Amino acid sequence: MAEDYQVSNALPRDLLKDRVAVVTGGSRGVGRAVALRLAEAGASVVVSYVRRQAAAEQVARSCGEFGVGALAVRADVAEVRQADALASAAVERFGRLDILVANAGVWEGAPVEELSEDLWDRVIDANLKGTWAACRAAVPLMKKRRRGSIVVVSSTAGQRGEAGYSNYAASKGGQISFTKSLAVELAPDIRVNAVAPGWVDTEMNEAVFGDGAYKQTVVEAIPLRRIATADDVALAVLFLASDWARHITGEILNVNGGSVLCG
Repeated sequence: MAEDYQVSNALPRDLLKDRVAVVTGGSRGVGRAVALRLAEAGASVVVSYVRRQAAAEQVARSCGEFGVGALAVRADVAEVRQADALASAAVERFGRLDILVANAGVWEGAPVEELSEDLWDRVIDANLKGTWAACRAAVPLMKKRRRGSIVVVSSTAGQRGEAGYSNYAASKGGQISFTKSLAVELAPDIRVNAVAPGWVDTEMNEAVFGDGAYKQTVVEAIPLRRIATADDVALAVLFLASDWARHITGEILNVNGGSVLCG
């Protein structure tokens, strides 16, 4: 198990026993933390990546240390064929697909007058189209078993917007509407929920938090007075994916320390 993964809240090892989970964008950050928590709870895990092969394979090895099956698969889920191949790989290796965590995405933006068509398309494709394509591939497999759980990793930006990142906010808001739509469409057999993190202390935000003064300003604006870790988000995803949340669907679970309060 990776040395920097600290189990502060041990999970029941049979919570997800015999389940198979796919985590898109699982080579680092939130995706990595989610994969590890799912494995800790007993699920076999398929981790997708686009460029970080070595990191994804290390995540798979760390998952395997919990005594479950684990596999790293290269797949850009913004491409429908690759999303289909990812779902097929899970079934070919483990025989089923029970849980999908649609986590893959990018955070890039610009002022609207400087926002190029390429940048708009790149973010919408990675975040929103990728979520759709991954779900499109997974749902028929879940329907065959009349059971499944999908968790989408969205953002507070999809709830309140984000200046200078209107493309990102639009993609995340789209994920939220997509989650609610699928929750009704796929009930009662497949549950669909989302988490909406605020600031998370991951590699994606290193450039922003390199300014210690700004990071302190962010902390002071959060009622719980700390920035979330990737594991904070992972535990929320684990909850929604598991039978602990068996009567919850269409929910957007905020993981932001109280910084954005949505009813």
